[in-house]
Amino acid sequence: QLQASGGGLVQAGGSLRLSCAASGRTFSSYDMGWFRQAPGKEREFIAAIISWSGGSTTYADSVKGRFTISRDNAKNRVYLQMNSLKPEDTAVYYCAAGAGGYYSGKYYHWGQGTQVTVSS
Repeated sequence: QLQASGGGLVQAGGSLRLSCAASGRTFSSYDMGWFRQAPGKEREFIAAIISWSGGSTTYADSVKGRFTISRDNAKNRVYLQMNSLKPEDTAVYYCAAGAGGYYSGKYYHWGQGTQVTVSS
C-alpha cells in the first residue's frame, strides 16, 4: 500500500514536498513514479526514479527544473520536492510503484492521492 501526503494550498512561486510512504511490502525493487490529475484532464506523468536510491530520474517537460523526485529505500519512501509552483500545477498527485517510465499502465500499485492547489 502507498500513502501520499504533503499536499496543500500554496501561493504561486511557493514550494511543497510530497511524501509517499510504502507499507505492507518492500518497494525498493520497484521503480517509483509520481502522476497528477487535474479536474477534467487525464492522469499525467510527472516524474519517475528507478529502483535503487540515487537511481536515475525522469521528468515531464512541464516540471523539469522545478520538481525533484528522490527516494529513501531504507525508509520505504519516495518524495517529490516541488518548487516554483504555478497555478497549472494544481491537481491531485499520486505516487505509484511498478516497472517505471511514462506510461501509467506500467505501475502496479497506486496511492490514494494528495491534493495540491496553487493560487495565483
